[in-house]
Amino acid sequence: MTERELLLTGIGGQGVQLAAQVIARAAVLEGRDVMLFGVYGGVMRGGNSDATVVVGDGPVQAPPIVSHAWSALALHPRYWEPLAARLVPDAVVVLNSSLFEEPVDLHRVYEVPATQVATEELANPMAVSMVATGAYVALTGLVALDSAVAAMEESLPAYRHQHAEGNTRALRAGAELVEPLAAPAWSAVEAATA
Repeated sequence: MTERELLLTGIGGQGVQLAAQVIARAAVLEGRDVMLFGVYGGVMRGGNSDATVVVGDGPVQAPPIVSHAWSALALHPRYWEPLAARLVPDAVVVLNSSLFEEPVDLHRVYEVPATQVATEELANPMAVSMVATGAYVALTGLVALDSAVAAMEESLPAYRHQHAEGNTRALRAGAELVEPLAAPAWSAVEAATA
């Protein structure tokens, strides 16, 4: 059995919790076992917002807070250091290069200008996490992009459903920023690309 851990970090208001829900729901839609654990500070905007998603091809064995992780999605540098310490040496990292000024010294870092794409190209500054999520799912194949789109639509509360179309564009725009399956999560995905 294989488990893939994803740590997400950013600040409140960037959509970290939505990104985690999208990936978790997409994995469930694809028939995988999932664990989702969200943590956020006591402020609505600007405080820490972290989440852990564990996806398995069988029953998930990981505890709610994992000590090591296969991958990370980092939207803001403020709370990056504690998360970085929990990554395995060859971790896959999607970094919002619009906000990270210092280089991240890891082997498989994929820089994606999520804030720039969301604000300048899509005119949708609330879609930063969806741009980054689109890049992550395209890079890893942890879940399919179409599953992520369906999961995003399910994850939006009724009073935010007007954002579904913009979030779909953001997911697809993020996927176009990276080489598809450059860091495959599953051996079956890796074999299909060989």
